[in-house]
Amino acid sequence: MPRRIDADPSVAAVILAAGASRRMGRNKMLLELDGETLVRRAARRALAAGLSPVVVVLGHEAERIRGALEGLPVVFAVSPDYTGPTSGSLHAGLNALSPEVGAVVVMLGDMVHVTADSLRMLVAAARGTDAPPSPLLVVSRYGDVTAPPLLFQRALFPELLAWTGEGCGKAVVQAHRPDAMFVDRPVSLLADVDTPEDFAAIKQGPAPHG
Repeated sequence: MPRRIDADPSVAAVILAAGASRRMGRNKMLLELDGETLVRRAARRALAAGLSPVVVVLGHEAERIRGALEGLPVVFAVSPDYTGPTSGSLHAGLNALSPEVGAVVVMLGDMVHVTADSLRMLVAAARGTDAPPSPLLVVSRYGDVTAPPLLFQRALFPELLAWTGEGCGKAVVQAHRPDAMFVDRPVSLLADVDTPEDFAAIKQGPAPHG
């Protein structure tokens, strides 16, 4: 039975920011939106949501990412194979967490519309008000699409560490869908930044609400 996270004050964040941004042609984590780099935007929102510690996984241009986060109380982990599948970066982030962490919210640094409120909703859903057990995972759902941020209880950490592939533990999420709680969010919040065209559309479009 998973430990209830309302008995454990530590719900961490792992922000995946290690990738080489090949489709963008430059490091997308360092692109600026509303005067703030994407990686700093993600880290600041995780901190505002009360997640602790906030682990930022580095790889490509690691020192530049560190510089973009100067002054924020975040923890760094380095993915040794950041050109490989997402699982390597996720493993690096999970391995940086202490045993006292009861759950983790996994985020993508380029999902620019994920707010502190979105993150708080995941934690609130995991804590709940009913008798245990708490849900093993809490999944953001945008219409028919499930995507990060995702909250995993510590009971799932061994499976995440054994998993290899893309998609922030996608296979683990699929295996435990019956154990999941879903938090519905507006489809407009789903956008991420992979190409220059993606970023141009986000900059030109209205800021979504929700």
